Amino acid sequence: MTRSFNPVFSNRPQSIFPTMSALARKHDAINLGQGFPDEDGPEEIRAIAAQATLEGPNQYAPVEGIPELREAVARDNKRFYGLDIDPQSQTLVVSGATEGLAAAFLGFLEPGDEAIVLAPFYECYAPQIEAAGARVVPVNLAPPSWRLSAGALEAAITGRTKLIAINTPHNPLGKVMTRQELEIVADAARRHDLIVVCDEVYEHLIFDDRPHLPLMTLPGMFERSIRIGSAGKTFSLTGFRIGYVTGPAPLITAVMKAHQHLAYTSPQSLQKATAAGLAFGDGYYERFRTEMQAKRDLISAGLSAAGFAVMPCEGTYFVTVDITSVGRDDDVDFCREITEKAKVAAVPISAFYLPQQQDAPRNYARFCFCKKPEVLKQASDRLAAYLS
Repeated sequence: MTRSFNPVFSNRPQSIFPTMSALARKHDAINLGQGFPDEDGPEEIRAIAAQATLEGPNQYAPVEGIPELREAVARDNKRFYGLDIDPQSQTLVVSGATEGLAAAFLGFLEPGDEAIVLAPFYECYAPQIEAAGARVVPVNLAPPSWRLSAGALEAAITGRTKLIAINTPHNPLGKVMTRQELEIVADAARRHDLIVVCDEVYEHLIFDDRPHLPLMTLPGMFERSIRIGSAGKTFSLTGFRIGYVTGPAPLITAVMKAHQHLAYTSPQSLQKATAAGLAFGDGYYERFRTEMQAKRDLISAGLSAAGFAVMPCEGTYFVTVDITSVGRDDDVDFCREITEKAKVAAVPISAFYLPQQQDAPRNYARFCFCKKPEVLKQASDRLAAYLS
């Protein structure tokens, strides 16, 4: 067969996550590369999903999502952020946040458009934007503070720019955008009439009593932004593949019209269970955050003891280290080395840049800490023993 394939996907290497996970399996390494918990989320949610599957119906749900979950999403926005959301016209259930991002980029972008991403960025952004025929324009967050520069963002905007994609709390950096940084994005979006796609899947994993501030709560930003949440991240049920999008009706409609040709809908039983989870009391969210913060502190201390310079982690379940502190200067080689020899897998930060970006730093690696404490301790001990 001599036919060519879509270069947006076929010319890219396999995703870094299955690549490193396969390498971890091959070498019997502790996998701190791919970001998924090693324990399932609340039994109450899983029990509701199981019972709903048995009781049915197990047919197509409405393309927008079941009313029960859309109403729960609207209440959630009001409860945590004071946003008044119409569940009928301003919410959409998607099959995971990744599918929600794809539907947003395909729904908003046209060939010839430009979309700004803040680098490093979650790896699905670039191929999804390019699949819509648009051009990815990276604006680098400069290490080690990783703060957004107003000048750099403004310099990247042209007459073809249609949207900005932001991620806070940020994967892979564990960074939470400050109000000042959000104001920079909002100011640019208002002045240049841009859409902002807000990836906020780690909204309930912010540490040290920091608040989560959705961009759409800033003046003049609700009508030009959407925010994407994730049941997988909030309830440690990544296999559910349930996400939800909130925003003004015209933007939600545009996302829905793309979503209906991607996933169409999601299982009713999992939607019903997610709606129940969103009704949990404050105690659940406090425990979730406190337990994950303790794991952050545990892995950070362990990595520091092993000799790493550990970067601050303000949110998510990822911590970044500077590998020059242990005498290494290539993150890809380093992650392969420790997977094969120390039996601990991590992910190189350079994988979160465009392949052609020559200015991507090569001296940072990301470790995932949403694992059992004993697993994190064992991983730290292995790294310390190997690097010593």
